[in-house]
Amino acid sequence: MVDRIDLAQWIALAAALGLASGVRLYAVLLVLGVVGRFDLAPLPPAFAPLEHPVVLGAAVFMVLVELFADKIPLLDSAWDTVHTFVRIPAGAALAAAVFGGGRPEWTIAAGLLGGSLAATSHFAKAGTRAAVNTSPEPFSNFLLSTLEDFGVGALLWLAFAHPWVAIAVVLVCVVLAVLLLRALVKLVASGVRRLFPPRREAAAR
Repeated sequence: MVDRIDLAQWIALAAALGLASGVRLYAVLLVLGVVGRFDLAPLPPAFAPLEHPVVLGAAVFMVLVELFADKIPLLDSAWDTVHTFVRIPAGAALAAAVFGGGRPEWTIAAGLLGGSLAATSHFAKAGTRAAVNTSPEPFSNFLLSTLEDFGVGALLWLAFAHPWVAIAVVLVCVVLAVLLLRALVKLVASGVRRLFPPRREAAAR
């Protein structure tokens, strides 16, 4: 129940759910459902529906689909593109649900935080995958996908077991994601300039 969770755990859980949802949404839903179903850790009441066998079954199915799609170059980018409209609002909703039974200002703040973190991690993941997919070998894509699987699991475990560490990890991940997105934007801009050089530069050639 919520009253068994202190504020640090609430914040850590909301932040971890937001960030992880941008990478592995269905795995996040499955973990929450299993944790609640077997009472492995206290969860807010808003997550109780995730414990239902029907929801757990659907989550397992979607996790398997995502594991398959995410390991195949180009298919993973198509999957990420579609899930731009799924992961971000879901991250906001899950983070807000952590404080769903409390004061509304906390719920709204958590939703904003969760949505922003989900967007940051999602675009960092999607951009990185698009860049990696330009490589002819398939192993880097598979390795990156596997690291994401373990990273999401580790972050959720920290949110329950060591909330302050989880908060620190989320902050570090956000900084790294912003730096990565900045580098990817510069890389794309450089490629566009090479393909479509300015008129003066093209005339000089």
